[in-house]
Amino acid sequence: MYIYLNGEYVRDRDAVISPFDYGYLYGIGVFETFRIYNGRPFLLEEHLERMNNALRNIAIRKTVGKTEVENILSKLLQLNGWTNASIRLNISAGPGAPALGTLEFVEPTIMVYGGALSNAPETLQDKEAKVLRISRNTPEGPIRWKSHHFLNNLLGKQELNNHGIEGIFLTKEGYVAEGVTSNLFWQKDETLYTPSVDTGILNGITRQYVLAICKKLGIRVQTGEFTIDHLLEADECFMTNSVQEVIAISKIDGKSYRGKSGRTTNELFERYKADRNKL
Repeated sequence: MYIYLNGEYVRDRDAVISPFDYGYLYGIGVFETFRIYNGRPFLLEEHLERMNNALRNIAIRKTVGKTEVENILSKLLQLNGWTNASIRLNISAGPGAPALGTLEFVEPTIMVYGGALSNAPETLQDKEAKVLRISRNTPEGPIRWKSHHFLNNLLGKQELNNHGIEGIFLTKEGYVAEGVTSNLFWQKDETLYTPSVDTGILNGITRQYVLAICKKLGIRVQTGEFTIDHLLEADECFMTNSVQEVIAISKIDGKSYRGKSGRTTNELFERYKADRNKL
């Protein structure tokens, strides 16, 4: 596989970064993961806006431009023979002085890589979920960025020990937060609910897309702090992320939902499908 690394396209086995890269030593870095449909990235501008905000927040002196990324993607897709793919754009702080001697970063390490995907599903998919014992950690700063600090997510995955099930984090106060790799929505009595970013969740790009679509469609949405009982009383539930799109939840800890028959879940999936098929 070819990857992009600091201005060059190299085989993954030949890629080299400094052992003193702060992304490796201290986890200082951010990333975005998005999907390519028929050679075109979906919601790229939204991903780059979040990344650039994060880079400013942690003093990595780099602004990522849309044209710059599109050119990189075009070359990577050509080199790897990909049409549909999952892509990770990764920017770490780059090499620095030992013992965290640098507090702003002017030589970041920029890497783009990915993997081929099959055609996107034309019908709504579903999965089961489980409430995790381990709680969601608080963000490292005022809000949660998509950063290299992923240990909490790893521990959630290890607790599940099942790649076919999504884990649901609660905050230490007991409020529903998010999935290990997803945001959560559920519907009860004609209202769609989702945890507020004030709970410390990642403000997912697909989450933002769904909220915008709900506004256009006139679907009532309430964000806030909700207990697990509120979620378990719902009629339908779904998760979102940029690679899996909109996925129905059929069961959480033995509680059954409408899953693939959920009316609102289907409506939002069909709108998502229509928009990505326009690419």
